[in-house]
Amino acid sequence: MVEQTRVPYAYGEIELQTVFDYEQNHYLLMLVGQEGIRRVHGCLIHLDIVKDKIWIQRDGTEHGVANDLLAAGIPKEQIVLGFRSPEMRQWTEFAVA
Repeated sequence: MVEQTRVPYAYGEIELQTVFDYEQNHYLLMLVGQEGIRRVHGCLIHLDIVKDKIWIQRDGTEHGVANDLLAAGIPKEQIVLGFRSPEMRQWTEFAVA
């Protein structure tokens, strides 16, 4: 996620902020700033570690966080697409839960 903060946001004056909770295993990448007169504040990426699996709860990136995890050597069996319903996860190449 830290690498994501080095990529400038395309619109407005938006800062990318990481929020890491190592005790509870929650990891966020937040958008904070201004786009014209509009205030921007939201979660771009939300990952949790649950029972030795990485749960992608939110992925607002174009390229997909799962691709970054795979490139980092994390096997598909340890990645859960939490933003998909349990019924839909069975049809992906990733872990169901």
